Amino acid sequence: MDGHNFQHRKCVAMHYQMSVTLKDEIKKLIYMHLVIWLLLVAKMSVGHLRLLSHDQVGHALSVGVPCLLSIVPSLLGLLSFPRNNISYLVLSMISMGPFSIAPLIYGSMEMFPAVQQLYCHGKAYHFLFGFSAVSLMYLALELAVEVHAYQLCYSKKLLDPWFISTQEKEHK
Repeated sequence: MDGHNFQHRKCVAMHYQMSVTLKDEIKKLIYMHLVIWLLLVAKMSVGHLRLLSHDQVGHALSVGVPCLLSIVPSLLGLLSFPRNNISYLVLSMISMGPFSIAPLIYGSMEMFPAVQQLYCHGKAYHFLFGFSAVSLMYLALELAVEVHAYQLCYSKKLLDPWFISTQEKEHK
């Protein structure tokens, strides 16, 4: 140990620390997404099983079922963590577009007439527990967009240290 490879060890330690930190952040975002997903499942179940009146639950959006698929990228992300599996992480990032972002865009477009009615004319026709359903749905939609955007950004940042460690293993 004469210290000639100090810079290399320092670089490896930095990449390891970055990987650990980004994994923790992505896990937190995945758990937040899981909470949003469970709330969507609960809302759809309560509405479908007619456990509460239509006035309390609001109308079902046709975007609900595609949004249920948004769990796929999160599960792929979780599967990538134990062995730093680049393939699962890349699949998670790619599948986030059609399974997570596209249903959110479609849902915002589907709800737009109700939003326009509420904010231009002050009329809300559907309520969730006394609140304007469209306002609450847009709030949930905004939160979901932020969770997915941060998850995608952190996943991209996580690929860098994983690629570097993979390249170092191939050179040995």
